[in-house]
Amino acid sequence: MKIREVQEEILRLKKEKDVCILAHAYQNQEILEIADHVGDSYGLSVRAAEDPHRNIIMCGVRFMAETCKVLSPEKHVWLPEPSAGCPMAEQLDPELLEALKEKYPGYAVVAYINTTAELKTACDVCVTSSSAVKICRALEADKILFIPDQNLGRYVAGQIPEKTFAFYTGGCPRHFAVQDGDVERARAAHPQALFLVHPECRPSVVAQADYVGSTTGIMSYAESSDAEEFIIGTENSIVEHLQFRCPEKRFYPVSVNLSCMNMRVTTLMDVYHCLQDRGGEEIILPSQVMTGARRCIDRMIALGG
Repeated sequence: MKIREVQEEILRLKKEKDVCILAHAYQNQEILEIADHVGDSYGLSVRAAEDPHRNIIMCGVRFMAETCKVLSPEKHVWLPEPSAGCPMAEQLDPELLEALKEKYPGYAVVAYINTTAELKTACDVCVTSSSAVKICRALEADKILFIPDQNLGRYVAGQIPEKTFAFYTGGCPRHFAVQDGDVERARAAHPQALFLVHPECRPSVVAQADYVGSTTGIMSYAESSDAEEFIIGTENSIVEHLQFRCPEKRFYPVSVNLSCMNMRVTTLMDVYHCLQDRGGEEIILPSQVMTGARRCIDRMIALGG
């Protein structure tokens, strides 16, 4: 089968089986083209809860499918490629978090949305990269333990100097891979380009940016900017997607190392087989995990809007 033939069959099957397909922005272009909604992890979960379809296929990684299930407990949620995980989400487990709480008594635990549903049950509130500053500022606590991404945590702490922060030494391996030298080489090759970066990158890399924001924020900035060239400091699929969205502009990766293998493991054929009931995994979570994770996410919604 050719790509277009597979896409057409997916479009037919999802209508027949009452399925909504969600695609994280880091997915391949051919998957984005058959999705009902494209965006970041939390935004997609909200769209899934609002969508009338009773079945959801999340083209992303496991914690994203878990968040969909938590926000849509009455729906069936599938991960088309069960091996698609997130190294950052898997860096902490509840036992290690309890040890951190003992080390930092009295600290409110703020969890990046990139965590497992089980870990969220032991946290006070979730945040996204776009809402983290607002939520941490709104918390009554003046001491915050930010997990698991130390880079995002330090970026947030820099915006709220009146509060005390502690961090776990975790983070996204792909964003961590970007070095100052990568930025210097990219700027030398493309001197007219603006540098747009995700706060999961190292602080020294973020400090060199013309714009810092979430994946959605980076894409929106590039689309609306009058500039014609951009160096993209987040997952390299965004370079491709922006090339399609803005063909009159030029986009360059800051580093060839910024490609997430877990995001790329899901293929168009995985979605096809999932719709045929020949692949994928339905996400099933224990009731106590559903309840605990929902409490954490609901507080994020209350504080961050």
